[in-house]
Amino acid sequence: MRGFFSRMHPTLRGLLILAAIAAVIVVLQLEATLVALLILARVAFLLAIAFFVYLMWRERREGIAAWPRRAQVVFYGAAILAVADIGVYWYGGAVGLQILAFVAVLVLCGLAMWRTWRDQHTYS
Repeated sequence: MRGFFSRMHPTLRGLLILAAIAAVIVVLQLEATLVALLILARVAFLLAIAFFVYLMWRERREGIAAWPRRAQVVFYGAAILAVADIGVYWYGGAVGLQILAFVAVLVLCGLAMWRTWRDQHTYS
């Protein structure tokens, strides 16, 4: 049996493993447990993103502190708005035109942050 699995195509082997896990969840009626794990994974992912952003900010905060007040407000405001937009999307959901609004807000926040960063690092 071990030789059978070792000779099997890796994609097929992975799909069979996923099917076995799904079958165990259905047979043992662990759907509620799976939902709880999904919620925990969402929270952990959000915390991981927040920690990464914090580390990037901590590394560059002296440079940002030297910017004019208006540039700081635009940069931090766009970052806070983007985080709020992601939080509303994850926990409130979005359908139809709301998804378009979600993407538009993220793009505009990213554009505002990029333009502010570029303007403060253009030495002319």
